[in-house]
Amino acid sequence: MALNLDELGITPAGLDAVRPFAVETLDVRGRAVALGPVLQTILGRHDYPEPVSRLLAEAIVLTCLLGTSLKFDGRFTLQTQTQGPVSMLVVDFASPDAIRACATYDAERVEALMEAGKATPEALLGHGHLAMTIDQGQHMQRYQGLVELDGVSLEEVARRYFERSEQIPTEVRLAVGELFTRQEGEGPNRTWTAGGVVVQFLPESPERMRQADLDPGDAPEGTEIHEVEEDDAWVEAKLLVETVKDVELTDPEVSVEMLLFRLFHERGVRLFEPQPLLDKCRCSREKIEGVLAGFSAEEIEQMTIDGKIVVTCEFCSTKYEFDD
Repeated sequence: MALNLDELGITPAGLDAVRPFAVETLDVRGRAVALGPVLQTILGRHDYPEPVSRLLAEAIVLTCLLGTSLKFDGRFTLQTQTQGPVSMLVVDFASPDAIRACATYDAERVEALMEAGKATPEALLGHGHLAMTIDQGQHMQRYQGLVELDGVSLEEVARRYFERSEQIPTEVRLAVGELFTRQEGEGPNRTWTAGGVVVQFLPESPERMRQADLDPGDAPEGTEIHEVEEDDAWVEAKLLVETVKDVELTDPEVSVEMLLFRLFHERGVRLFEPQPLLDKCRCSREKIEGVLAGFSAEEIEQMTIDGKIVVTCEFCSTKYEFDD
């Protein structure tokens, strides 16, 4: 079925905006996003190897989907710490719209995986943990959830997080792509795109949200595991989301509205106002001055080169110069 947004009176969210939605007949709510210029700007300012950029892009998509669900002025931070070649990913969302991100990696180990054709997200991350932190601001308690990273994708990590920390049935799809264009007389131009969708089962009756017990681990042999049959509505919603292809999430010509219509038109999907995203860092000269003020005279001397201290923001690559 073709979808004419103009006839329906719907203004497309476009790139770099999260579109919240609900499918009330299935008791699910979710968010969908397509990233373009914001993603390109963030990745373009860093000279990361292609697999590292791709992995960081997945983390950015996931953070946009989860961070925009905040109902207050605050911050949502996704951070990995692992023994893998990409030892750290940090993606920081400050409501209502600011996103920034960076990665720390071992260039030699990443290159070795690339040469072996094994630079998958799972191999790059390795073993460690992923932390999702919600900061509600001054005088408010921070909340942090930890999920083990044991050679699984970020999609699977997100599912585990909601299953274990929030007890909310959740399905996640993330995808990253590259567009190659060429102007006459010029070399190919590469542009990053990415997209994702998260769907959660939130029925009015808590009984319908019951899930099977977690793996008992080292429980004695014969321990009975309480099994719960999944709700039919959630099974249907999950199966529909699983049909989403990567190209549907990364093709700029496929809007999030078109994707949601394809998935849920038989059930009816309700769209809410999109939430724009901006590439925006929170660093400033004043903040860095405050950090430097905490160092001793000896430490300041060690940082000084040719009479200057140069501090580079890991997120936005802005350089700040100070005299000693």
